[in-house]
Amino acid sequence: MADVMAQEVQMDPGVEMDPGVEIDPGVEMDHEVEMEQEVEMEEEECTFSGDSDYSDDSDFVDEISEEELLGDLLKEKPTEPSEVNDTVIVVDGVPKVGPERFEKLCNLLHNIFEKFGAVVSSGFPKDSDGKTRGYVFFEYNDVDAAREAIKQKDGFKLDKAHTFRVNVVSDFAKYAKVDEKMAIPEKEPFNYVGNLQSFLEDDNCHDQFCAIYDEGMTTGIYSNTAPEPTIVAERQRWTEKYVRWSPYGAYFATIHSKGIALWGGAEFKQIQRFGHQQVHFIDFSPCEKYLVTLGQGEPAAVIIWEILNGMKKRVFPIDMSQEENLRWPIFKWSHDGKYFARGLKGVIQVYETPTMTLLDKKSISIPNISHFCWSPKSNLLAYWVAEQDQIPARVVILNIPSRTELRVKILFNVQDIRLHWHNEGRFLCVKVDRYNKTKKIHYSTFEIFHINEKQVPVDIVELKEQVQAFAWEPTGNKFCCLHGIPGYTSASFYEIKNLKVELLSTLERKSASHLFWSPAGQFIVLASVEGNNPPGILEFIDTGDMSVMHIGEHIGAGCVEWDPTGRYVVSTANYWVQKEDAAAWFWTFQGKLLRKFTRDKLILIQWRPKPPTLLSPEQVKKIKKDHKKYSKGFEAKDRLLHSRVSKEILDKRRELMDSYTEYRQKCSAQYQQDTPYRRELRNDVNTDEIECGVIDDEWTEVKVESLFSEENEVIADDKKGKE
Repeated sequence: MADVMAQEVQMDPGVEMDPGVEIDPGVEMDHEVEMEQEVEMEEEECTFSGDSDYSDDSDFVDEISEEELLGDLLKEKPTEPSEVNDTVIVVDGVPKVGPERFEKLCNLLHNIFEKFGAVVSSGFPKDSDGKTRGYVFFEYNDVDAAREAIKQKDGFKLDKAHTFRVNVVSDFAKYAKVDEKMAIPEKEPFNYVGNLQSFLEDDNCHDQFCAIYDEGMTTGIYSNTAPEPTIVAERQRWTEKYVRWSPYGAYFATIHSKGIALWGGAEFKQIQRFGHQQVHFIDFSPCEKYLVTLGQGEPAAVIIWEILNGMKKRVFPIDMSQEENLRWPIFKWSHDGKYFARGLKGVIQVYETPTMTLLDKKSISIPNISHFCWSPKSNLLAYWVAEQDQIPARVVILNIPSRTELRVKILFNVQDIRLHWHNEGRFLCVKVDRYNKTKKIHYSTFEIFHINEKQVPVDIVELKEQVQAFAWEPTGNKFCCLHGIPGYTSASFYEIKNLKVELLSTLERKSASHLFWSPAGQFIVLASVEGNNPPGILEFIDTGDMSVMHIGEHIGAGCVEWDPTGRYVVSTANYWVQKEDAAAWFWTFQGKLLRKFTRDKLILIQWRPKPPTLLSPEQVKKIKKDHKKYSKGFEAKDRLLHSRVSKEILDKRRELMDSYTEYRQKCSAQYQQDTPYRRELRNDVNTDEIECGVIDDEWTEVKVESLFSEENEVIADDKKGKE
């Protein structure tokens, strides 16, 4: 028994030996020998060549994940501190309330933030008086819910005095580690692109236009000088698809498969590039600050860029299968570029710049909305809602950003509606197409909204026929409409006087399909473009006295455009439509044909826009009043210009004639010099005389006189006539 106890004590090193116990030395030695033998046997087993050491091969891949083996244990793994901080958000800008209103505030905030996910816990810090401190903590189950809450509610206006600022807790630690020593950024070299409005400095006020020809291979920019346009810039393969001027003419955009390039300045240098694969459509904001591009790659997206620095402000993924995304522009801008909006099914989303965020963090819910458009002079948004079941159609004018309804108009028996804003925003014309009682024939009515008047009164103009086209006079109170059947229409002119719509005149039996008002007003072109019968008829009308100044014909003309000043009109026959006679014809505002601009395979003519005048209406009125005083100077300059042009043409003709004469003499001398060589090759025969069939000496001059007619007229003597 003593031996067994001694062995147990010796094997357990953690047991203290009792000094009163004696151990037999022989027993201890036997035990050590047995232990050494066991260790040697284990070493032999491990080094046995026929057995494995149980280690994995170097190329072994474990296909079983930790989640499959230890799934239950991993769920109980403590969360890292950084992940905990990312699920906890801090909401600042919360109202400070006392104990009597605390429960109401708590319920309100929980209702707002529980929409994004389950709230695990919340904290409302209070001061010594029990009043909340103005910020709140919310903890979510996952990070995605916290991120969505920040995205949707950061900047949310609870009321006029409280706006939420939402962050995650981890942001505070990040901001606390910011180095107090500011690193001075490196100065970037200033890239001067030139004067973007240099085209306005032309002393003779010549307008510019771009032309695409050679079947799209060549693009040129011309100045509309007399007698022929002067080339300003011309480049091969300048664009791959089409071109576009910015609203004020500062930028010239070219479209390529990899993106957009902007050009400008006197020499049209490249100003900016925007990379967007498979871009098809572009649009500028009215203030020329932003560029909108639509790329139809995978996935399709609309990108809004800032032009000056080329930065991408926001990306909107687009589902091209939805009907509302098939009409360009998808986003419509307000007149000042502060807002842009798009219509989706049942809503209008209004975004504000420069944050590019949704206005008030929520959309405008409008069930069954059909169409909307901005006022060109104020932040008013007009939209119409189609009939549904027993609910009639309606037109609404909405104020942005307050979202208050300025005017609502209920309409019945509506087939279709078109909204037409006046260029100065003073009127809104709602063209309503209606069915009659049999629902077989439809007719049109105009609902004219007087925007600047109190309570926005509405005038109604009813026509018994369907309206084919409508257009406001840009600077006056007139409007024109084409009504009747296509190809056989009548043009009616109306004017708004003293809040009443008056009919001025109706021109019947017209073939026009489109209306083109002069930017300066008063003059209008009634045109029948390609696809109509007969095509290419241009009728120039002065609405001051309702007179037809001229009727011109440009066969195949598919595009008619006024220049920005209202002095000239260009009609273009496109090469893709009119293969043989593709050309652009320039007319005066009175209908006089000035010139025919021909280029090989001409495709496009596009005038360069101009910014609005800086003169006040009173200054413009004074200039028009003193027109006769200025006209003498202009007429003298025109005469000098024509004389200079005539001299240049004569000098050019003389130079060409001298060049031709010199070349002809050179060829004649060479021909005489080669005569012996030709005779040698042709067996000493002068073939020149044989070919002509006669020798120079054999020529005989014959004069023939013919009497075509003879008239005898007796003129009485004045004296005899008096007698």
